[in-house]
Amino acid sequence: MPSNSLAINDDELLEAARVSKAWPFEEARKIVERLEKEGNPDRTVLFETGYGPSGLPHIGTFGEVARTTMVRRAFEILAPGVKTRLLCFSDDMDGMRKIPDNVPDRAFLEPYLHMPLTRVPDPFTNEYPSFGDHNNAMLRRFLDTFGFEYEFASATEYYKSGRFDAILKRVAERYDDIMAIMLPTLGPERRATYSPFLPISPKTGRVLYVPIKKVNVADATIVFDDEDGEETTLSVTGGRVKLQWKPDFGARWAALGVDFEMFGKDHGPNMGVYDRICKALGGHPPEHFVYELFLDEKGEKISKSRGNGLTIDEWLTYAPTESLALYMFQRPRQAKKLYFDVIPRTVDEYYQHLAAYPHQDWKERLGNPVWHIHHGNPPAIELPVSFALLLNLVSASHAHDKAVLWGFISRHVAGVTPETHPELDRLAGYAIRYFDDFVKPAKVFRAPDEVEAEALRALSVALGALPSDADGETIQTALLDVARGIERYQDQTKKSPDGGPGVSVAFFQVIYEVLLGQERGPRFGSFVALYGIDNTRELIRRALAGEDLSKG
Repeated sequence: MPSNSLAINDDELLEAARVSKAWPFEEARKIVERLEKEGNPDRTVLFETGYGPSGLPHIGTFGEVARTTMVRRAFEILAPGVKTRLLCFSDDMDGMRKIPDNVPDRAFLEPYLHMPLTRVPDPFTNEYPSFGDHNNAMLRRFLDTFGFEYEFASATEYYKSGRFDAILKRVAERYDDIMAIMLPTLGPERRATYSPFLPISPKTGRVLYVPIKKVNVADATIVFDDEDGEETTLSVTGGRVKLQWKPDFGARWAALGVDFEMFGKDHGPNMGVYDRICKALGGHPPEHFVYELFLDEKGEKISKSRGNGLTIDEWLTYAPTESLALYMFQRPRQAKKLYFDVIPRTVDEYYQHLAAYPHQDWKERLGNPVWHIHHGNPPAIELPVSFALLLNLVSASHAHDKAVLWGFISRHVAGVTPETHPELDRLAGYAIRYFDDFVKPAKVFRAPDEVEAEALRALSVALGALPSDADGETIQTALLDVARGIERYQDQTKKSPDGGPGVSVAFFQVIYEVLLGQERGPRFGSFVALYGIDNTRELIRRALAGEDLSKG
């Protein structure tokens, strides 16, 4: 039997972690093996995430940092005492290839096309030295909001300060090796002009995609024709050049000694290239984790430029942060739809996992998403009403404020108030916003046919025979008894407790479509217990009378 005790000693926790099948522990064990093979198990382990500051932080940014943090915490259980770091690296030296759609004045930025993002003026508030600095500040604010523990790194600072000088000199020394890795991956036209070095024009300040005429290993310089055609010699150190994005990946891993980095499936085909470049530069490629990309409601890949899909602000308008963290934890190697209709189910799944946690043994707890979401210390929260039920209560009651919802909740569950259950109060607010924005506009009530109308009359009579405080199970049984007596709703593939036919899902669909204006809904007995038998019978009466239920 699982123990309800949350106490565990370090040895027991370590043993449970070693056999856990949760994906963060599986990834963390790879890092443990990496250190053991090196024979240096006590050195600091570096986790890294990358960020392209041409746009603002988004839901994918949250997912990458949240998932990496989950692996980091799992590793810290498996390797107690070993220090770890999480470096959030901003590629802010990239040239601005196109003007973002969200800037207030596109014409203002046109003279700065192809300049490093940290040389492009801040188009928003002029509060920051550059566009890149603005977006970096937004990234740090974003990460701080969620309490991530990380160190921020700027590519511009690393290049200009000389922190990358040694690896850039090594790229010059091993230029032919890098070219041998890269050229087979390119088409004929690109291959003719390709170089891992991108010089920054001393005259225009733009990042140049030009052929390199000569690489001088002795003094670490390159020779190329500048934009005006003049042959120019430039040192590869001190931020005068940057690397193309594929060599940059491998070089950064080698320069910093990165041990773990995850990235989306779109990077998957290039992973071997990154690794080979890292090795060519004398580095040890990190452990990888390739996650699947999110899809929109049509099953198409989400694109920042197209704006299809769900933003993090939108998710957090309708649900708590923990539910988003759960969605990131679940099946990261599987493509998933990231749209508004996944929110209610994910919210309820989060609280179900939270409720199960105290009753699980430690092997199960380490596989429970809430252990990873809360870094091993999930809160104890009692939630007497599910989010799905709250949504349907809003739907039936047409509540526009939490006080109306709490009138039903407090009557249904004795002693439950906003003060005793603040988490439920928070969810009530989310439910009202979600209903108003997504459920209400999509509601389509229909009139019942003769058989359906007779079934609803019979249901009302059955409900009237129950005590006003009947629980959800009692109400559900009464509902099923009504359905079993109607031939249309008998399901011969199912069996009732007395051996007769079961109940078809069509009966429940009638209730949802006629009374709630939607195709699906919660367990109806639980809903009636919360909404009230008399209120439900009045809803049935109004539907049978042909009244417009959408108006409350």
